[in-house]
Amino acid sequence: MADDIAAWSASEIARRVRAREVSPVEVVTACLERVERFNGALNAVVTLNPRLMDDALHLQRRLARGEDVGPLAGLPVGIKDVTPVAGLRTTYGSPLYKTHIPDEDALVVQRLRAAGAVIVGKTNTPEFAAGGNTWNDVFGRTRNPWNPARSAGGSTGGGAVGLATGMLALAEGTDLGGSLRIPASFCGVVGLRPSPGLVPTHPSDWVWDTLQVTGPMARTAEDVALMLQAVAGPSPLAPLRQPTQGRDFVGAVRTGVRKGLRLAYCADIAGVGVEAGIEAVCRRAAESLAQCGASVAVIELDLSAGRDAFLALRGLWFVSWMYERLGRLEEFGVNVKNNTTAGLAGDVRDLGAAETVRGQLWHRFRAFFETYDHLLTPTMAVPPFPVEQNYPDTLAGKVMKTYVDWIAPTFVLSLTGLPVASVPCG
Repeated sequence: MADDIAAWSASEIARRVRAREVSPVEVVTACLERVERFNGALNAVVTLNPRLMDDALHLQRRLARGEDVGPLAGLPVGIKDVTPVAGLRTTYGSPLYKTHIPDEDALVVQRLRAAGAVIVGKTNTPEFAAGGNTWNDVFGRTRNPWNPARSAGGSTGGGAVGLATGMLALAEGTDLGGSLRIPASFCGVVGLRPSPGLVPTHPSDWVWDTLQVTGPMARTAEDVALMLQAVAGPSPLAPLRQPTQGRDFVGAVRTGVRKGLRLAYCADIAGVGVEAGIEAVCRRAAESLAQCGASVAVIELDLSAGRDAFLALRGLWFVSWMYERLGRLEEFGVNVKNNTTAGLAGDVRDLGAAETVRGQLWHRFRAFFETYDHLLTPTMAVPPFPVEQNYPDTLAGKVMKTYVDWIAPTFVLSLTGLPVASVPCG
């Protein structure tokens, strides 16, 4: 029975825990069995919470007293190793912080606990979440659960692998240029990049950051919505905010594809190409939604101007986030060092041009939504590549212009400020 619990959806686990059909201790035990079985080979959970079973027992006693423990009752959640958890080693994937133990939970962790979730531990990430393949010099490489010789994606790779294997019911992550969507795509789970401010990020080394967001990952869209409902909402700790009063994310998912929904499908929004097999699968999935009553139009939508714009703003992001550590730049890994160095070498005119392009993209989508309700497009242009590579050699048979071209389909959408999700369709 324990093995079955780990395969249930988060929504099913929470419902059964609240109904006292299954206990938080049974749920945690099931997930720990999956950790024991799979984590040694895949390297998803890098630091286990030593109080995990105590937390489950405490929740169990509250349920026995008839208390309402919250919508995430008993759900085992993994926290990305760039997000602080009080008393639990948080390394940021960096040797400089390999023994760092925070004194306080991040705001999102506080909200997860308040909603009844239990923290399984920290999930692997590239150093400071810099990269689309999950590896670092502290814990090594995270491997794809379907083929361990392949990349799990990044930078929330540990969370995605933990979900796909049943080690976790929910995973918290961050997304700058695709970090909740890339590993969701590579591992066959659901990742949502919320719009900036919907889930406040605190603590933050750059409180006015409008590019990186905190968000949920799970095995189903309803589970993602359930987690989002618990962690979204304004906070006096963060200046960027969005109202959530009266917004029912779970109800929106359950409504499904309604008749008359206007959908547009574009195969290559970033102008970098896409592997033929991926495009064929995504096109079939998009067109199949017409059977649910939606209209599906195949369109051309060129967002390639966002490629250079994102690279400029990414440089500013690294300089802003690493500002207090610039004196130790040579001690960081290749991704963090190179991106920060590129940012320091940037020109303010490049930043001005990038913000101009960002504004143009926003207006293009404002016009787009006058005709369509949603844009459908392949999350990734390439399939999972060998885990030892930092990034793939080619894209759709061509040498890439820059080493980040392979994630251009995700990062050009980051510029828009819109919510973007990745769901499995193959």
